[in-house]
Amino acid sequence: MALKHSYSGDTPGWLFAALLLLAQLSALPVEAGEAPLSVQVADPYIELHTGPGRGYPVFHVEERGARIDVLKRKTDWFKVRTGRGKEGWVQRSQMERTLSLSGEPTRFKDATIAEFARHRWELGALGGDFEGANVISLLGGFALTPHLYVEMELSKVLADFSDSNVATLGLVSLPFPGWRFSPFFTVGTGVVQTDPKATLVQARDQTDQTGYVGAGLRVYLTRRFVFRAQYRNYVIFQSKDDNQEINEWKAGFAVFF
Repeated sequence: MALKHSYSGDTPGWLFAALLLLAQLSALPVEAGEAPLSVQVADPYIELHTGPGRGYPVFHVEERGARIDVLKRKTDWFKVRTGRGKEGWVQRSQMERTLSLSGEPTRFKDATIAEFARHRWELGALGGDFEGANVISLLGGFALTPHLYVEMELSKVLADFSDSNVATLGLVSLPFPGWRFSPFFTVGTGVVQTDPKATLVQARDQTDQTGYVGAGLRVYLTRRFVFRAQYRNYVIFQSKDDNQEINEWKAGFAVFF
């Protein structure tokens, strides 16, 4: 496979879809599995928007003393339901000026490093270098235990003379899952499908099996966001019995839930 080439300039649309999905997945219920939180309006009024953002219009106003139920949260916006059944979105700054039913100021916690240590799912997007070619990846992981993950990656390698699709499945070991700067080690297998550019004479698509080992660092940032940096060494088992070693360096961001 000819992979040591410069970036071709073609960015797959699924990368942008992945980034949008990351933002959507950071929106989770305020207290999953529990009854909705009930609060009382303390300001002269509170505004309900049709969606989670200032660009969405205000369609309803609840006055001081009204009780509202908090259904779920999307970053700094909260979906609420009024006593009359109207549902809308309220900005965090207004929600933090409400009162609990016992009269105490309402506090909304963000995801903490403790939740980071014991979360079950992770989804991210990364980019970097694949032996001289540019690579962009979408990853998903599921925690079997706090110390062991199953992780899948789908990658696109962009080069001058050939593009490649890489799909891998592996295990990730986390010796210190509760650390803000948490190192990890990984081993896995997968397939590499290479598509030579049409300008090459007698070029044919090629699919090969691969195995890899690697290491990296996960850094808890804030709320549900994680920075990831990782290195992998691939061995590509080519059909012509001429195995190829590839070094890959990537970094990016993920959300956990």
